[in-house]
Amino acid sequence: MGSGTWSTNVYDAARSYRAATGASAFAHTDSGATTTHPALDPHGVTFRESRDNDEHPESLAIAVLFDVTGSMGTVPRVLQTKLPDLLGLLIRKGYVEHPQLMFGGVGDATCDRAPLQIGQFESDNRMDDDLGRILLEGGGGGQMMESYELAMYFMARHTALDCFEKRGRRGYLFMIGDELAYPKVDRRLVAKVLGEDLAEDVRTEDIVAELRRMYEVYFIVPEGGYHSGDPRLRDFWRGLLGQHVLYLDDLDAVCETIALTIGLSEDAIDLNEGLEHLAEFGSSAGPSVSRALARLDADRSPVAVSGTPAGLDDATPRRTRRL
Repeated sequence: MGSGTWSTNVYDAARSYRAATGASAFAHTDSGATTTHPALDPHGVTFRESRDNDEHPESLAIAVLFDVTGSMGTVPRVLQTKLPDLLGLLIRKGYVEHPQLMFGGVGDATCDRAPLQIGQFESDNRMDDDLGRILLEGGGGGQMMESYELAMYFMARHTALDCFEKRGRRGYLFMIGDELAYPKVDRRLVAKVLGEDLAEDVRTEDIVAELRRMYEVYFIVPEGGYHSGDPRLRDFWRGLLGQHVLYLDDLDAVCETIALTIGLSEDAIDLNEGLEHLAEFGSSAGPSVSRALARLDADRSPVAVSGTPAGLDDATPRRTRRL
């Protein structure tokens, strides 16, 4: 996947059509559906692929997975309305020349009907189609845990990225939520949700280490979630990801936060430059983004200029400038 080019005109036309006809941007959810859309069902999927092509010879994979339970169910709706802002910053400001975006949803595999929904990596307006197919189930198990470990397992073992395989360049994975992962990837749930047989369970910290060889992984905690202020949440995710845990006090700033995080990591901007770009775009998200990324900007490590992903210290945040 990943051919074609994003068009804001196409996006605006689709939005105008929905406004005129009363159609929903999240037609699958608002139709009354109760199961995963077939296009987003991970069962039996070998790989979701981010591949180079003639239009995008140096693709860069960017995945955004969000909790679709409880108070987090509004996140994809915000993403959908601000998708042009995200693409505008990434492309027009030169943070990334050839981004390929994937969207997906995370629930609780112990009780939800749609515990994991995974779209394709896309360069054109089909990414908006995938957002609209996500089921905003609103369930969850009520025990401060969702199946993030299952999502991370899928991303680690069921995605294939040319940026990584051909150029030794990690993609980006952003997870958005306010709960913990389960302590292990349960092989019974892998069989149920993914249709794959595992010989044994995998510890969550082990799958995170595996995942971080291929992705720069960030966890965004929006203010207003049920558990966003719980220190257990902070300690859990910082124990896994260090300074890649970002607290965001304005959910409407999520797209801008993702874009500037990538810009910083790609060494395309510093934080002040990114904030100037937001102001130029007419965005009011600058103060929230600044607070979310201040520590990340201050703690950026020197640019890596040699070596392969196998030689990287996966516990250390590092920029990924193209070599």
